[in-house]
Formats: sequence, C-alpha cells, structure tokens
Amino acid sequence: MVAGGVLLGSGVLHTAHAQDKVLNIYSARHYPGDTQLYEGFTKATGIQIKRVDADDAGILQRLKAEGTASPADVILLVDAARLWKAETEGLFAPVNSKVLNDAIPVHLRGKATPEGTPWFGFSTRARVVVYDKARVQRDNVDTYEKLADPKNKGLLCTRSGSHPYNLSLFGAVSEHLGAAAAETWLQGLVNNMARKPVGGDTDQIKAVASGECGVALSNSYYVARLMRSDKPEDKAVMDKVAVVFPNQSSWGTHMNIAGGAMAKHAKNPANAVLFLEYLASPQAQNYFANGNNEWPTAKGVKVDNAALDTMSGGSFKSETIPISVVGMNQVKVQQMLDRVGYK
Repeated sequence: MVAGGVLLGSGVLHTAHAQDKVLNIYSARHYPGDTQLYEGFTKATGIQIKRVDADDAGILQRLKAEGTASPADVILLVDAARLWKAETEGLFAPVNSKVLNDAIPVHLRGKATPEGTPWFGFSTRARVVVYDKARVQRDNVDTYEKLADPKNKGLLCTRSGSHPYNLSLFGAVSEHLGAAAAETWLQGLVNNMARKPVGGDTDQIKAVASGECGVALSNSYYVARLMRSDKPEDKAVMDKVAVVFPNQSSWGTHMNIAGGAMAKHAKNPANAVLFLEYLASPQAQNYFANGNNEWPTAKGVKVDNAALDTMSGGSFKSETIPISVVGMNQVKVQQMLDRVGYK
C-alpha cells in the first residue's frame, strides 16, 4: 500500500499527507448510482474527484494519445477484455496493496508481478438470456449454444456483435467450443435473427416483451433495473419475459467484470490507491450491488438486493475462464463476425 494512508474500520482510507486533494478519473461507468460512490469517497477522504466519461475504447485511445501528459490517476472500465488489453499495452501502473490483495479474489485481478497488480475487478455482471414466456420454451434457450439452433430461427435479438459485452461472451464461447465450431455457432445466431442488431440491452428486453423478438442476450443488471422499476410500463415488460442463466450443466454462465486501475502516468498515485481500496470496502461494494445491480467481488461482503436474488434463484454456476484468454480471442472473433455477417 502506498504510504500516507490510515486504514479505518470500514476499509476506507484517509490520507495523511497525499499530494493534492484531487483525483482524476477516466470512467466508462455511466450509471446513476455511481454518484453516491464518488460522493462517499470524497466525504471519507476530502479528496475531490474530477471525472472524464467515455466508453472503454475511447478511454484507451485517449490514454495512448496523451502519453506521459495524461492527467488520469484512475481508470474505470466495464469490460474484462478491455482491462486485459490495457494491461498488455502497458497503460496501467502496478499497485501493491494488502487491502486489495486480501479483498479481491485472484481470478478477478490482472496478472501480478513483483511490482504489483495492474488492475482489480470490483463488480461482476452475468450475460443472461431473456425470453418470451408465451412463445419460447425455457429448455430451448438454456445454453448459449441453443441460441443458434434452427428451432429458434426468426426469434433472436441482440445488440451489435462487436459491442464489448458480446465480444467478451463470444471470446469465451470460442475458447469453450474451439474456433471452427464457434464460427459455425455465430453463423447460426445470424441465421436466427429476428431483425438486424440494434440498440442496447434494455432495447432487446423490451423487444422480447413486445413480440418483435422471442429471445435476447442481456447483461443481468439491465434486467434487474427493470425488475426494480416502479414504472407500470417496465412492470408490464417483466411480466412477459423470463430469464435464464445459461450453461448451468456445463461451463456456467459467462460473467463480465467491471474494474479499476491506477493509470501508468498518475500524478496523484497515493490518492489513486486510496480510491481503489475504497472500491473494495463494504460501503462501495454495496453501491455496486444496490446502485447498479452488480454482484460485488470483495470477499465477505453481504448485500441485500432482492432483484438479483430473484433473478438468479439465490445462486448459479458462473464461468471461470481466464480473462487473458477471452481478451486474446477477440481479434479472431471479430474476424469471424465479419465473415458471417454479424453486424
């Protein structure tokens, strides 16, 4: 852990003599509940946060363009493969922190070196299947592979195949099935499309409810958000659809990771480590769970989110494929998508 911090009982750190009372964050998190997350850190430490919002790819491009002049101290990304890519491109600074090493499981971190760990996962989200209860039988869509079965022809809706959430899933499936079988599977998905890929995950769920589609892929937190909504129209959507956590009898449901790292050229490194340690605290982990319906990663953290419990049945088998493998597969997956015409 960087010197200059005093660990409090909650796991939150106060700075004793940090550089400036400021922290510059480049964030791909664009979730309403995160405002409380940042405010909680400032209240605990007195460190003011300055944030730049962009998507994962935009943040990585900006870091490379800025080089040593970058003001970024902390990087927050919402896709495991992008975390891996930034790690391999040397955009992160290693962090040595007992707080983080004790809290975050090894399989939810970057590759450790004697200098430290390049990034840490602070929340996870499942890539689930949403289907029309009136039109589709659960047994026909309870694995990712079955989505390509001809019996689902004309039923499938997804967002763009090249979106990071899908690329990570496809990279994982490619590792499980092998490249040739994965490309055949992707061709099957294209053949089963109800319409061209368009919109975000919430749009896919609503399209299933409206009857435009019969089955769709979505990150779990979009489903939970609709489940927790008080709007009559959202309740009507959820009355028409059901959710499957795929591949419970095989490799498990694909999980993506949202995580954080200290930027390679951080100007406020002590403050950056304080913030990353704060993200592993029970307070911050509960913000992830209740603010954006994500599963926390820190060991021993208990959360109370009825939507997550109801959706998952309380527990489910999750995939444990190495993140580096998912990342390495993405170039060939994109080439597959181009060949099969998955837009």
